[in-house]
Amino acid sequence: MVTSISEPLSAPLDVGFDYTRSLGPVLGRFATELREHRVLGVRGSDGRVHVPPVEYDPVTAQPLTEFVQVGTEGTVTTWSWIPEPLAGQPLQRPFAWALIKLGGADTALLHAVDAGSPQAMAIGMRVRVRWAAEPVGGIRDIECFEPLDAPERAVAATPEPVTMITSPVHLRYLHSASPEESRYLRGLAEGRLLGQRCPACGKVYVPPRPACPTDGVPTEDEVELPDRGVVTTFCVVNVPFLGQRIKPPYVAAYVLLDGADIAFLHLVLGCAAEEVRMGMRVRAVWRPRESWGTTLENIDHFAPTGEPDAPYESFAQHL
Repeated sequence: MVTSISEPLSAPLDVGFDYTRSLGPVLGRFATELREHRVLGVRGSDGRVHVPPVEYDPVTAQPLTEFVQVGTEGTVTTWSWIPEPLAGQPLQRPFAWALIKLGGADTALLHAVDAGSPQAMAIGMRVRVRWAAEPVGGIRDIECFEPLDAPERAVAATPEPVTMITSPVHLRYLHSASPEESRYLRGLAEGRLLGQRCPACGKVYVPPRPACPTDGVPTEDEVELPDRGVVTTFCVVNVPFLGQRIKPPYVAAYVLLDGADIAFLHLVLGCAAEEVRMGMRVRAVWRPRESWGTTLENIDHFAPTGEPDAPYESFAQHL
């Protein structure tokens, strides 16, 4: 049983990718018109003009096709001040997020207002579009909104049909590991693979879990496991993608360590992808010790041991 208590580990995480999608006839036309410095809405069955346009009527759920050009000036209906903008937001100085009802529209558009100070913001204030210097065919073609008394800037439009849009998506947060995960990660920095055993059913979980998902009781006993195991299931990766560090084809497999009751995902290298199979015995290939940290990346990959395959019955309950 583990009795020592250490400070849980924490680390910043940044998950990101570029999301690309086709826009379709409604949003595609909206984006195309933005490139030409025009704002379009769409009229619903009840006569309301929706901005941004919606593809289907909120009342009847039928497709909407009657486009309506609305004004580039509008009224702030509500707002919230952002004193410290985050990376990727429309402005990198203090600004307001606001719902703005444009002239001729019946719904409000969410966008940034460059007002200078929260004292300059008010419900009912009049604002106008500030167009981006280099339109790309999307909502960012509206750089922001500004008070009507701000000096106008002249920018050139680029009228081209827009059918696709790429939006970078990023999630940045601080992850704090549980005490059990922290011991597991510290063990990896020492070249050890640590799991936790359920006192009720005896199952060993690696990476460890604070409680057994089968019995719902705390996993109290720490167990050190060997760096050898068996491939339970696997996938051959044939499609290249951004950031890929290994040339396809290669194998991502679930490896069940000897003595464990749950498999974890890792790379299986050291043989041709077509040679990997369920039941194959593998061992961890560790990176040079000077590069170790509190991460599973200390294990570069798993490689075949050359031992006879494990019988299916020995891992059938762990797929």
